Amino acid sequence: MKLILEVLLMGLAVMLGAFLVPGVSVDGYGSALLAAILIAVANATIGLVLRFFTFPLNFLTLGLVSFIISVLMILLVDHWMSGFNTSGFLSAAVLAIAVAVIKMILDAAFGVEKS
Repeated sequence: MKLILEVLLMGLAVMLGAFLVPGVSVDGYGSALLAAILIAVANATIGLVLRFFTFPLNFLTLGLVSFIISVLMILLVDHWMSGFNTSGFLSAAVLAIAVAVIKMILDAAFGVEKS
C-alpha cells in the first residue's frame, strides 16, 4: 500500500513540477505517472551504475555528480516518452529540484514516513 501511495505522490509531484517549471510539459496525470515510474526505474538501474563508477568524483563534488546523473535520467525519459517533454538541461535540472521539494511537501502532508 505504501509503494502505491509513493508512486501516486511521485506522479503528482512530476505533474505539479511540470506545471511550475517553464520549458517542461506533460500531457496529463497518466503521462506524469508513467514519467515518474520511468525516472525511478532509470535512476535505479542506469543511474545506479553511473553513480558507482563516478563515486570518487561524486565524493569530491559533494554530490553534484549525483544530481547531474538524476537530471540526465530525466532527459533520458524525455527522449523515451512523447507525453513528457523538457526544453533542455536547465529545465530538467530545475524540474529535478522542484520535484524533490514538492515530493517532500507531499510526503509530509500525506504522512508518508521514510523507513
